Amino acid sequence: MTIQTRVGRRNFLASSAVVAGGFSLGFSFPFQASAQSPVKELNAWVVIQPDDKVVIRVARSEMGQGTLTGLCQLVAEELECDWSKVTWEYPTPGENLKRNRVWKNFSTGGSRGIRESNQYVREGGAMAREMLLAAAAAEWKVPAGELKVDKGVITHSSGKKTTYGAVAAAAAQLEPPKEVKLKDPKDWKIAGKPLKRLDTVDKVTGKQLYGIDFTMPGMLVASVRACPVIGGKLKSFDAAKVEKMPGVKKVVAIDGNAVVVVADTYWNARTALAALPAEWDVGKLGEVQTETITAMLKEGLDANEAFVGNKVGDAKAAIDGAAKKVTATYSFPYQHHVTMEPMNATARVTADKCEVWCGTQNGEAALAAASEACGLPVAQCEVYKMLLGGGFGRRGRADYVRQAVLVAKEMPGTPVKLIWSREEDMTHCQYHPTTMCKLTGGLDAQGNLVGLQMRISGQSILASLLPQNLVNGMDPATFQGVMAQGPEATYGYNVPNLLIDHAMRNPHITAGFWRGVNVNQNAVYMECFMDELAQAAGQDPLAFRLKLLKPKWAAVLQAAADKAGYGKPLPAGHFHGIAQVMGYGSYVAGVAEVSVSDDGALKIHKITAATNPGHVVNPAQIERQVSGSFVYGLSAMLYGEITVKDGAVEQTNFDSYNVMRMDEMPKVETVLVPTHDFWGGVGEPTIAVAAPAVLNGIAKATGKRVRDLPLMHADLKKAS
Repeated sequence: MTIQTRVGRRNFLASSAVVAGGFSLGFSFPFQASAQSPVKELNAWVVIQPDDKVVIRVARSEMGQGTLTGLCQLVAEELECDWSKVTWEYPTPGENLKRNRVWKNFSTGGSRGIRESNQYVREGGAMAREMLLAAAAAEWKVPAGELKVDKGVITHSSGKKTTYGAVAAAAAQLEPPKEVKLKDPKDWKIAGKPLKRLDTVDKVTGKQLYGIDFTMPGMLVASVRACPVIGGKLKSFDAAKVEKMPGVKKVVAIDGNAVVVVADTYWNARTALAALPAEWDVGKLGEVQTETITAMLKEGLDANEAFVGNKVGDAKAAIDGAAKKVTATYSFPYQHHVTMEPMNATARVTADKCEVWCGTQNGEAALAAASEACGLPVAQCEVYKMLLGGGFGRRGRADYVRQAVLVAKEMPGTPVKLIWSREEDMTHCQYHPTTMCKLTGGLDAQGNLVGLQMRISGQSILASLLPQNLVNGMDPATFQGVMAQGPEATYGYNVPNLLIDHAMRNPHITAGFWRGVNVNQNAVYMECFMDELAQAAGQDPLAFRLKLLKPKWAAVLQAAADKAGYGKPLPAGHFHGIAQVMGYGSYVAGVAEVSVSDDGALKIHKITAATNPGHVVNPAQIERQVSGSFVYGLSAMLYGEITVKDGAVEQTNFDSYNVMRMDEMPKVETVLVPTHDFWGGVGEPTIAVAAPAVLNGIAKATGKRVRDLPLMHADLKKAS
């Protein structure tokens, strides 16, 4: 990618794949420090210092998922360095553009961090290794093929030894090899091992700084209030009422829909903002309620027109001619990302420079947003990435970066940190889309599934955020987990007659990428309905599925069932529920063990999860990601719900948007069944099987089928 004098934000968003998921210091910047030191890089990925310290550059963002450590493991594996001497740093998106995008994609979402970049980061480590060996061979005047390296120590058969640090300067002068041979994963010594994460110590000791912690001399702090109704406008405000309040420096309007108070401290800024009189113009949007959105979705369930995402045979004819017909309707509400760190960014704008410090899942999108907001060419802008206090897809967008730059532009040369309050964060998110789903299945006299129709009615994320990525008006991402084909999130059942389509209905609430994205609700719909079909057929849910599933889908489900002891006696009152799906290139399955008391109290005792991500870079990280995804998925199933009143989001903080507590968390057991023939994702796939597995267990325990989430509204008292 060549740098243009101006780069539009939308072009950046498209080119840098803002997909998120479902798609990271004090006042010194690691990358700048190394660039100014006499130590030269071996390549874009590797810097080795004279004391043998290895600095690995990571372009993807770290938000708790472990991508940082995993990518370093892959580079270090090919480099053959000493892992105990490995550290890391972020390159900047501005430097990436100046160097013709040598680090390639800065976007971190869709569980793509490792699966998308494993090849070229491994090549970076291998090329650096070959250059170091070549430098040692030249110094000793021996063929490079006679050298061996182990943990950064190079040896020759003559007994000569040297270290990477000793030859790094000479190696940096050499031309990199044109081609390198990568290791067979069966020979890995660093990758594939459950090594400790590189970022853990700083986090547990409190040393790690996030964007909200950032400070610099002369910095001011800003608090923002946007129109309560998304899509509404700022009509008026009375700055004179607060301009003389303690610490207030300036009151500004931005983007036509928000007002900001800049002060010496966050408390002073927020206090003044709360006292600031403001009027809003919301028009007809103020008439929208949750009920009107629900009615819109219900209408779509039986609409004549819909986008077809997966079609085999003639589902309608097969169902009409079936011996037994089964129909069910499910719904999934809006969900919030609830990152522990609310949105924030620090910006400083001068006549010829714009700088931003923030946590972001897409450094290039943040850079493009900064350029557009300040009016300077992208080459005069820079974004310094920091670790994220939660991303989950929310920080794939750069709206908060844009706001920070617009405010800083009003105060040239002064660094301004813009912090969203929790209330602002709750009410101005890009929410997991709300959808409904009507499923109809036809069974023959022997209980075989002969036809299946799935109508999704609801919001499109791409229509909300990236309309240029729609395909003839259709949003392909809506069909995640039930797609006809492809390596991403394909439907795993062999159904002779199948129709899966989408009636797009887009309320004014902005939809966005949320960890697991559309696989979440599609897995609930399909996997719960598969249980309903199995029950109607008088068959065991596992056996019913295994007859229909393709080999890799079936293998991972069987692995989970075997590990969980599915079909074996359970404690009295305990029941198993199962689910499987393919998402983000990986095959996953879950078996939940649940019980429901006579008064309707749910207890999730254990979830056994099996995953086939192809290759395993760090098994310990995968286990933690599976557990973490279940926290997220089960919180959504139990409590997650954003509702709308008079056009505005009703939930404003954790008192009205609950999340799981520690005593509600089940035991999680992870089974890794890699087949070593592809690269799949880890952070998002398993989230999707948690809810349907638990819901299927509840149906067995109570005789009731819960089809509308969240569970907090359901009466789980056992059916009489």
